[in-house]
Amino acid sequence: MIAEGASPPKTRWALTIAWDGAPFRGWQRQPGGNTIQQIVEDALVPILGGESVVVTASGRTDAGVHALAQVISFEAHAQRTPHSILRGLNTKLPPEIVALSARAVPSAYNPRRWTRRKMYRYRVLNRAVRCPHRRGQTWFQRRPLEVSAMAQASTALVGTHDFTSFRAAGCTASHPTRLLESAAVHAVDDEVHIEFIGRGFLRYQVRNMVGTLIQIGHGSRAPDSIPSLLEARDRTRAGVTAPALGLWLVWVEVGDTPRMDDD
Repeated sequence: MIAEGASPPKTRWALTIAWDGAPFRGWQRQPGGNTIQQIVEDALVPILGGESVVVTASGRTDAGVHALAQVISFEAHAQRTPHSILRGLNTKLPPEIVALSARAVPSAYNPRRWTRRKMYRYRVLNRAVRCPHRRGQTWFQRRPLEVSAMAQASTALVGTHDFTSFRAAGCTASHPTRLLESAAVHAVDDEVHIEFIGRGFLRYQVRNMVGTLIQIGHGSRAPDSIPSLLEARDRTRAGVTAPALGLWLVWVEVGDTPRMDDD
C-alpha cells in the first residue's frame, strides 16, 4: 500500500521502436534537437502525466541511420498499461518514428548492458540508374559489384579481432576488440546487402567495413587483403566510410541478465 502523498514506485519499461533516420540527427540527444532520443522523451511526457524521463537505447546510431527494431528503456512513476503507452506514444510521434511494442521489465534492465547481439544490414543499390524511391535508403553504386569476391572477403572479418583499422577517429570505446559473429554479402534483386551480427560495434565500424568491401567488389582491393588490414591496426589502410543512409539496424537480441564483458 502506498502512503498518502507518496509517489508510486517506478516501473521500468522496454520498448521496441523503428524509424526512418533520414530527417534526424541520430539517436543521442544533443544541442539543437531533432534527435530520436529527444523526440521520444518529449512524446512520453504527456502520456506519463507530465513526468519527464530519460530513455536509454541498446546503442547509439548516427545521423541518417535507419532502425527496423531498436530496443529502448525508461522508468516512470506513472501507472500505465503497455497498451496505453504504445497507443499514446504512436499518437505523439512523427510519422517517421513508430513504437512497435511495450512491456514492463525488471528494474535492473538496461538495454545496452543486457544486449547479447545485434544485426546491421547495409543496402547498396547496384544498377545503371538511380532509384528515386530508395533515395536516402541505399548507397547508389553504378559500377557492377563482384558479390562473390565481397562475400569471400567478409569471412575474414568474422571472429574476435582488434578492429582499429575500421574504427572512427572519434570513437570513445575503451578498447578496439570486438566479436563479429557473422558476415554475409548477397544480391537481392538490384541491391547488394551486406549484413553483420555481433555483440557490439565500434563507431563507424560497420560503415568502414562496408566501404572496404565495396572496394573489393569494384576490384580495386584484393579479396584476401582483410587479414593484413586487421593486423595493421591502421584506419588509413582500410576503405572509405560508407554513407549513413544505407545502414539499417535490423534487430537487437536482449538477454535476461547483464553481459559480463565491457563491449
